Amino acid sequence: MRKRIIAFLMAMLMVISAAACGNAEPAETVQNAEGAYPVIITDHADREVTIEEEPQTIISGYYITTSMLIGLGQAEKLVGVENTPEKRPVYGLSAPNILELPTLGTVKEFDLEKCAAIDPDLVILPYKLKDITPSLEQLGIPVLVVKPETQELLAETIAMLGVATGCTGKVVEMQTFIDEKLAELEIALADTESPSVYLGGNSSLLSTAGTEMYQHCLIENAGGSNVAAELTDTYWAEISYEQLLAWDPEYIILAADASYSVEDVLNDKVLANCTAVKNGNVYRIPNAIECWDSPVPGSVLGSLWLATVLHGDVYAMEQYEAAVTEFYETFYGFTPELD
Repeated sequence: MRKRIIAFLMAMLMVISAAACGNAEPAETVQNAEGAYPVIITDHADREVTIEEEPQTIISGYYITTSMLIGLGQAEKLVGVENTPEKRPVYGLSAPNILELPTLGTVKEFDLEKCAAIDPDLVILPYKLKDITPSLEQLGIPVLVVKPETQELLAETIAMLGVATGCTGKVVEMQTFIDEKLAELEIALADTESPSVYLGGNSSLLSTAGTEMYQHCLIENAGGSNVAAELTDTYWAEISYEQLLAWDPEYIILAADASYSVEDVLNDKVLANCTAVKNGNVYRIPNAIECWDSPVPGSVLGSLWLATVLHGDVYAMEQYEAAVTEFYETFYGFTPELD
């Protein structure tokens, strides 16, 4: 079995042990008492953040953490979220009140003035917005910065939010589900070869994800080989048709929220000699619930789905569908409709 479970537990222990440093009780008491405060958390910007009391009002400026908070049972504490929540079907299915909340920005900008007016107990931001944390700290608002761009960093992010909000038991339940499903995949794919995969970005087929983005992990988890692994861009990297043809992937996978279709790719005359196109191996990641090619907790389901595409002989569609149903019933409170 891979080291995911160990890595997660180590992250949890480090975070909760740090919490004990700010509490007079012994470390063992803090680890066993969910919701003990104050806690001290080292976030992904290497900042030590002290949370004195359990937050009752939270602003999430990142759809990744908004989805996490819902899954951890903290949706009712949200008082502000990222822009365009109506584009996230999972919100309406699991926590429709979120659609009525104030919106404060994107991964590139954040409305400090509106945030100050709301005066939340905790703000959670993506790493790209780390430079605005001093402004929020001057207002006396604790801020956690997250960057869940690998499987291990995703586990750490879930752990951070659990410790911050006092729901570490739910964190362990969620991470156990994720690790068990990935372990099942690893066993099923142990004797398979890794076909080459190209993942097209959301705005253009000619943008893709290298090793610094979570999508790379999704491909590897599913038993594929990312043809763009040589790229180290921290966001979607722009490439040329020539580069895509040189990589000549066996499969082309489109981002869940791609603005173009499978048919567009199959009918693209420039790609007529690409192996994936010639063999009809072009697919789009399901998007009826949320974008599984981003590091939301449900991203494990993206890996399971891709495994059915790449290795359907050893990982069945029925296994994937059962996992989707179990995940959303357990953590989001609804039964998904599957095509």
